[in-house]
Amino acid sequence: MSAVLELKEVHTYYGHIHALKGVGLEVRQGEIVTLIGANGAGKSTTLRTISGLVKARRGEVLFQGKPIQRMAPDQIVRLGIGHVPEGRKIFPRLSVEENLEIGAYLENNSKVVLERKNKAFELFPRLHERRAQKGGTLSGGEQQMLAIGRALMQDPQLLLMDEPSMGLAPVLVDFIFETIQSLNKAGKTILLVEQNARLALQVAHRGYVLQTGELTMQGDAKELAQKPEVQKAYLGEE
Repeated sequence: MSAVLELKEVHTYYGHIHALKGVGLEVRQGEIVTLIGANGAGKSTTLRTISGLVKARRGEVLFQGKPIQRMAPDQIVRLGIGHVPEGRKIFPRLSVEENLEIGAYLENNSKVVLERKNKAFELFPRLHERRAQKGGTLSGGEQQMLAIGRALMQDPQLLLMDEPSMGLAPVLVDFIFETIQSLNKAGKTILLVEQNARLALQVAHRGYVLQTGELTMQGDAKELAQKPEVQKAYLGEE
C-alpha cells in the first residue's frame, strides 16, 4: 500500500514550547492508523500540524508525496484532508443542515453538495431527524455525528479524527467506533487520535505511541496492545 500521508522529522512549537520533537509517521492507503498517548503528549498538535492550523518549524508533511507544511488550511482541505477536531467545534447557532453545508464550502456544484448531505443523513439518521435544529441544542453524541458529517462533506481522501469518543456515553462510543470502521470499509483512510486506547487499537491496523512530543513505539495495532508497557500505561492493566 502506498503512503497517503508522511511526517518526516516534524518539529512544532507553541511559542518557546517544543511540542513535537522530530515526529515521523506514515498512513497508507486504506488504513486506520491510531496515535495514542497521555494528555499533553502532542497528539492533537500532530493533527493540527497536518491540517496547517499550526506550522511545523522543521521537517516535512507530505500528502500524496507533495509537501504541504507551508500551505494554508483551506488549501490542505482542498487537497483532500478532512479534520474532525477535538471538542467537535460545530457552529451552535446554525442548523444541522447549515453546519453540513459549511463543510462543503469549497464545492461549487449544488447537486454534489446535496448528494453528500444525503450521504451524511444516511450515515447518521439522527441528523436527518434534527436537520432544522440548531447545532448547539444537540446532545454531545449528536454533535459528534455532526462534526464527522461536516468533515465528510468535502469527500476527503484522508480523515483526521481527534478524540471522537470524548465525553460520550458508552453506547454512543461503540456507535462512533462502528462508524469509523464502516467509513474505512467504504474506502476512507483514517488517522485517529483517541483517549480510549483499547478501542483505538482494536479498530486500527497500525499504531504509534507518542510521549511528550516524541514517538516511542510503533507497529501493528494488535501487537502494540499486547506490549506490557502499553498495557500498563494506556490500557489500565498491570
